[in-house]
Amino acid sequence: MIAYIDGKLAVKDPTYVIVDVNGIGYQIKISLSTYSSLPEGERCKLHTYLHIKEDAHTLYGFTTAAEKDTFLHLISISGVGPNTGLMILSSLSVDEVQQAIVREDVRTIQHVKGIGAKTAQRIILELKDKIKKETMLAGSSAVPVSAHNTVRAEALSALVTLGFAKNVAEKTLDAIIKREDRSLSVEELIKFALKSS
Repeated sequence: MIAYIDGKLAVKDPTYVIVDVNGIGYQIKISLSTYSSLPEGERCKLHTYLHIKEDAHTLYGFTTAAEKDTFLHLISISGVGPNTGLMILSSLSVDEVQQAIVREDVRTIQHVKGIGAKTAQRIILELKDKIKKETMLAGSSAVPVSAHNTVRAEALSALVTLGFAKNVAEKTLDAIIKREDRSLSVEELIKFALKSS
């Protein structure tokens, strides 16, 4: 119903904002990633989703269309309401959510407060194909699944061949990728992994 709201940022709180549009203040619930990307007291544009219940009409806002799309995917899952969807997007970036779903990484999703094993599995089961299809259509822009993941996959395969347990190797590689804030070659990844084992 309301696709976006463009106006002056009147109030900025980690959980909501109030955007003034021609003298009308719209209170919009937001994720932490949206909060951190909003400029203080300036004009802003938020992609919005209006959630209607019997006792409330609540606006949810996102700085990017990708975050809104991910939110809509999440709340389409039985047992995941808008507040839980927002909690997931406050704990993980859009890329992290998409990669966790594509990789079937239940633990990452389960680390979010309020998400149990069954809900995490349901999210992956129901969204995996959708997310894969969308990331293929969008090319490598939506999720850096392409280069980053082939390097990771090659390193993982090499480590398993060297005798590492697959789950241990995956954890080690993910920790290295998170720690090294740059793109690494397959060789560098393997070297780091061997050093950290």
